[in-house]
Amino acid sequence: MQRLTEQILLHAESASEGAPISAKGLLHLGNRAAVDQALSRLVKRGRLIRAGRGVYLRPLSSRFGTRSPSVEQAVEALASQRGEVIVPGGAAAANTLGLTTQVPVKSVFLTSGRSRKISLGKQVIELRHAPRWQLAMAHRPAGVAVRALAWLGPEKADAAVKVLKRKLPSTTFQELVAAAPQLPTWLARSVGNAAHG
Repeated sequence: MQRLTEQILLHAESASEGAPISAKGLLHLGNRAAVDQALSRLVKRGRLIRAGRGVYLRPLSSRFGTRSPSVEQAVEALASQRGEVIVPGGAAAANTLGLTTQVPVKSVFLTSGRSRKISLGKQVIELRHAPRWQLAMAHRPAGVAVRALAWLGPEKADAAVKVLKRKLPSTTFQELVAAAPQLPTWLARSVGNAAHG
């Protein structure tokens, strides 16, 4: 069994920083029960971090000790491993665009997958299933605007869209206008009013 844990560690160390390690991805090293047991041992020894069900991360070592990979790296790696779209939540988007001065306390991300929580050391990351329209322009500036507006809600959308029209580059705002047919009626109306008003 010691040999299997060493093989898993070698595999983990050869992976890029923040890359998730899954039991299913290690079945070439041994049967599922043996791999699960070896992963569990590595977590107990502090050599791996259990990020969620069946997902592990390698802690990073520096001269200051070991730490978890960054939240962004872990989420990005998880998205590529699971084939999901995962993006920062609406509160973070609104803060990034200057639509709110509130700084999100919790790490909330929107996902095309199921809602769940993953642990990254002592930090808990919440993944919330989101409707397709909030993920449509996932990593584009117009997508950030859509998520911010969704978070602000119908009551604040008109004023926020007017602010975005002034702040965003015209190409980004036009991309937001072009996406209006995919948006809920209340948001499409706000975007249309700002574009043509």
